[in-house]
Amino acid sequence: MTIDFKAEVEKRKDDLIADLIRLLEINSERDDSQADAKHPFGPGPVRALEHFLAMAERDGYQTRNIDNYAGDFEFGEGDEVLGIFAHLDVVPAGSGWETDPYQPVIKDGKLYARGSSDDKGPTMACYYGLKIIKELGLPVSKKVRFIVGTDEESGWADMDYYFAHNGLKDPDFGFSPDAEFPIINGEKGNITEYLHFSGENSGAVTLHRFTGGLRENMVPESARAELSGQIDSATLSADLETFLAEHPEVSGTVESSGQKVIVTIIGKSAHGSTPEEGINGATYLAKFLSPYAFEGSAKAFIDITATVLHQDFSGEKLGVAYTDERMGALSMNAGIFSFDETSQDNTIALNFRYPKGTDKETIKAGLEKFEGITKVSWSEHEHTPHYTSMDDELVKTLLSVYEKQTGLKGYEQIIGGGTFGRLLERGVAFGAMFPGDENTMHQANEYMPLDNIFRSAAIYAEAIYELIK
Repeated sequence: MTIDFKAEVEKRKDDLIADLIRLLEINSERDDSQADAKHPFGPGPVRALEHFLAMAERDGYQTRNIDNYAGDFEFGEGDEVLGIFAHLDVVPAGSGWETDPYQPVIKDGKLYARGSSDDKGPTMACYYGLKIIKELGLPVSKKVRFIVGTDEESGWADMDYYFAHNGLKDPDFGFSPDAEFPIINGEKGNITEYLHFSGENSGAVTLHRFTGGLRENMVPESARAELSGQIDSATLSADLETFLAEHPEVSGTVESSGQKVIVTIIGKSAHGSTPEEGINGATYLAKFLSPYAFEGSAKAFIDITATVLHQDFSGEKLGVAYTDERMGALSMNAGIFSFDETSQDNTIALNFRYPKGTDKETIKAGLEKFEGITKVSWSEHEHTPHYTSMDDELVKTLLSVYEKQTGLKGYEQIIGGGTFGRLLERGVAFGAMFPGDENTMHQANEYMPLDNIFRSAAIYAEAIYELIK
């Protein structure tokens, strides 16, 4: 039986985009301030989950909502189960958008919205790939379980809960449409470690507050510091003008607020797994402030940020750099900065993506040597390095379909990013970015080209069918 999957997508492309736009209009950022028993990550992720499951019920699937943490539905018959893992939550929109991030806009063949490429666009493309198989009535010998989570961008508590409470056996193999083609068959470990500081200030200049960053897995777009003491806004403004001339990659402002002066530096956000692609507003702000007369913990906080963390994407200055022949180099994103003079537990969150051969204990030991910190801790949630062999039938089948539909050669990829593909021992990430695409995940003006939505839907349709026929 020969099926033209591209033609089948063409028949459904208007419906696909309409369904995707409705999903993108839902602000599904995690909001702990509104979290409760019925909304574990706030109301937005629940709205997106309920909307997606209602769409699946419309299309004839029997869905399950696992206590508003995650949801699923199954298709097909057989003992073996193919798991497809996607997510409906998004990182905070942040600033710098040319359009409303939750009012999707199609411009120049691109669909702009938060979540368009991470991960609602790929999720919908994959959903329609399965929908084609269902509507054509193609014969299958395995089940597909389509699973959507609501906390992938934060702590993966959605999947922890799902695997503990869904009541079914785990899928035998699977993929996540949450990365790039041709395939991601290896993922580095992922751990966030925290440098702790007291709030001591004893210098001629006082650091009242320093804040920057929205998520540990995002490069801080901007940062803000509140100062007072032997300093004034006119001097700071003149100094900042000189600094910005030397560093045109950032912008900044100085303003007065009573006895305090507020300095803001704006850079560019990026995904935390590729910190070199962003411009860390917090480390640039510390670099600007470092010449001033801070003392105590405030000075340690500023100096470590400015001289050690600034532009240290591989942990070289931290002394924790490591490279594995297969998995590549460790990377580090300084993601969240929080200093308040009234607190005795201020922190800098460092998100590490590490290969086989090192671990969180080794990294922690390296960080503990810095003077001025009170301690080093790490997050409870950790992913250890994951790898699925290129000889696995799952990998070979997915690459075969990719090569057939694109005419491009498939190859192995190992990334610092973490996807739900690592939830299964035989699990990978598959699409939906294509080689050469601009990566706008976790950035302002996130988009996904319409052609790529349709191309990936056809690839997903054929790939799913080849895996379960």
